[in-house]
Amino acid sequence: MLADTDVGSLITAAQSGARFGYQMILPQVVLMPILYVVQEITVRLGIVTGKGHGALIRERFGRGWAMLSALTLFATGVGALLTEFAGVAGVGQLFGVPRTLTVPVAAAFLIGIALTGSYRRAERVGIAFGLAELVFVPAMILSRPSLREVGAGLVHLPLHDGSYVFLLAANVGAVIMPWMIFYQQGAVVDKGLTRAHIRAERRDTAVGAVLTQGIMIVMVLVFAATIGLTHPDAALDTVGQLSSALRPFIGALGAKVLLGIAMLGAGLVAALVASLAGAWGISEVFGWTHTLNEPPNRRSAKFYFTYALAHVLGACVVLMSLDLVSLVIDVEVMNALLLPIVLGFLLLLEARALPDEHRMRGAYRVLVTVVCLVVIVFGLYMVPATLGWL
Repeated sequence: MLADTDVGSLITAAQSGARFGYQMILPQVVLMPILYVVQEITVRLGIVTGKGHGALIRERFGRGWAMLSALTLFATGVGALLTEFAGVAGVGQLFGVPRTLTVPVAAAFLIGIALTGSYRRAERVGIAFGLAELVFVPAMILSRPSLREVGAGLVHLPLHDGSYVFLLAANVGAVIMPWMIFYQQGAVVDKGLTRAHIRAERRDTAVGAVLTQGIMIVMVLVFAATIGLTHPDAALDTVGQLSSALRPFIGALGAKVLLGIAMLGAGLVAALVASLAGAWGISEVFGWTHTLNEPPNRRSAKFYFTYALAHVLGACVVLMSLDLVSLVIDVEVMNALLLPIVLGFLLLLEARALPDEHRMRGAYRVLVTVVCLVVIVFGLYMVPATLGWL
C-alpha cells in the first residue's frame, strides 16, 4: 500500500495543493475507502484461490485475455519504473550526485533484494523505504497550515472548474494503479496465507489505505500552506522544482533533506512493487515458477530475468535523458485505459472464482460496483483531458 504513494503520486498531490489549496483534501479522504475496497477484493481472491491475478484470468477467461492483461501490465510497470528512477535521479541531483551513478546503483540494489530468496526480507525492505515518506510530516508542521482555511477547503469544492476535475481524475489515477492489484494478489499467495488470515489482512489493508492517503494529505497540506499561497501556478513537475518551491518556507536544508528522503523512499518502494507485479503477472500467464522464497535457479530463472529486465529497461531509458514528461503522460494514459479492464476483471473474478461464502452480497456488492464504475469514469476522463482533447 505504501507503494501507492510513488513519486508520480506525490508530485500530483503537490500540484493539487499548490493549485487548489485545501480543496483537494476531502477527495483524498474519500479515496481511502475506495482504495481499501479494491485491495480487499484482491486479498480475498489471492487467499481463497491460492492463485495470482494473471493465473486466475487465464483460468477463467483464457490465455489470450491473460496474455493481453500481463503484457500491458508489464508495459505500465516499466512506465512506472521510469517515474520512480527519474525521482531517484532528481533526489541525487539535489545533492550533486549525477544520475549516471544514482540510477544504476538503485537498479542494482533493487535487483539484489529479489535475489536473496526471501519474500519476507524483500517486504521488510520495501516497508522501510515506504515509511521514509513519513519524514515529510515535519515539513507539514513547519509550513503551519491554517486550520480555519483547512476547514473551509473541506466544504468548498470547485467541481465546476475543469482544471480541478482534471487534477481530481489524476489523483484517482494515482491511487488505483493496475500493477498494485497484480502485486497484492501475488504477494498474499507468495506469503502462503490461508483463509484464517483474511481478517488480519483486511485490517492490514485498512491501515495501509489510511496511511498511504494520509501521506498524500500531508503533501497537499504542505504545498497548499506554502507555494499555494504565493505562486499557485508555479511549475512543480520535478523533484528539484518541488524543493525550490519549499525553500523559502522551510529553509534550503529542510527542503532538500525532507523532500529528498521522502521521494527516495517513495521511488524505491514503488519501483520494487511495480517490477514484482510485472514479473509475477508475466510468469502467471506463461506458467513459469514465480516466487521470491527461493533463490534463482533453473526453475525460477525466467521470473527473475523478467524482474531484472524491467529494472534495466527503466534505468536505461532514464539515463538516455529522453523526454520524460511525454513518457509519463503516455504512462498515465495507458493506466487510464487499463482501469476498465483491470477493475472489470476484478469484479468478474470476485463473482465467479470465489465460493459463495466469500463473495460480496446485497447492498455492499452494489456499492462496490458503483465505486468501481466511478473510478473507471474518472480514469477514462484522463485520456482526452491529458491529450488536450477537452
